Amino acid sequence: MTFWKIFTTAFLLLNVACSASNPVKETSAPKKDTFESWNRDVLSFNEDLDAAILKPVAKAYVSVAPTSVTKGITNFFNNIDDIGVTVNDLLQFKMTQSGMDISRFVVNTTAGGLGFFDVADMIDLPKHNEDFGQTLGFWGVPAGDFFMLPFVGSSSPREVVGLLGDTLLNPFSYTFLFGGGIAVTAATTGVNALDATNTRANLMGTEKLVNEAATDRYQFIKNAYQQRREYLVHDGNVPNEDDIDLLDEEELSTPAPTPKTSPTKSNSPAAKLPQLPKSKTGGLPPVINNSHRFLELSAPK
Repeated sequence: MTFWKIFTTAFLLLNVACSASNPVKETSAPKKDTFESWNRDVLSFNEDLDAAILKPVAKAYVSVAPTSVTKGITNFFNNIDDIGVTVNDLLQFKMTQSGMDISRFVVNTTAGGLGFFDVADMIDLPKHNEDFGQTLGFWGVPAGDFFMLPFVGSSSPREVVGLLGDTLLNPFSYTFLFGGGIAVTAATTGVNALDATNTRANLMGTEKLVNEAATDRYQFIKNAYQQRREYLVHDGNVPNEDDIDLLDEEELSTPAPTPKTSPTKSNSPAAKLPQLPKSKTGGLPPVINNSHRFLELSAPK
């Protein structure tokens, strides 16, 4: 993995990117933060590095390159990303989605000019977001404690392993390793630098959101990152602990059903109406609170 490849991955997982994807609410009982002291120091280091190098370069890139060019470059790298997305689809048994994603790659690589034009989106083949970290989560690997990496940003033990898997699925990684010449290595490094710059440029608006919304940047970034990763791992169907607790309380507070009595004949109209099946909570349907649907997150694009 090259130095610029690290930057490329860094800002795909950069804390501010995760923060912008979903609105965040603070939880009343925060989870354990084993590495908080380390994380805050690394966050400060990453932000200083960004302010000194990546942000100025990204600003110059935006001011010089037309919107159509930056859009085309984004599409190109998204097209390369579809290779890894397809593999992770298969590892998660998402067969229909894997067919769509490999079709995206073929269509955009051919009709879309190596991916610079997103033709697949025009024919209803949308972009999906799957990575090796999500695959590990699908197979039950726990995320572990929040961990901030130098250059990379927000992560966790599971996502560190996922990051290595994503690198193995990126064809540019093999170009660097087996390029066989200075010219090829230089070209690969330039492509990775362009990817990092383009990704950082796309985060300009996100950075403003974090600066305006967060009273504690570290807590905001940590919560947003963890919530978004859980959202992606569960494909938006994240189990809501509040719903489970409310259902348990309802079951405990409902009186036991009355003993059954022998049926008696009745000629009243009510007796002839069909009877609804009784629930396990004493005849009343359980009340489930649907007002906390995973912190009001929206599906990622």
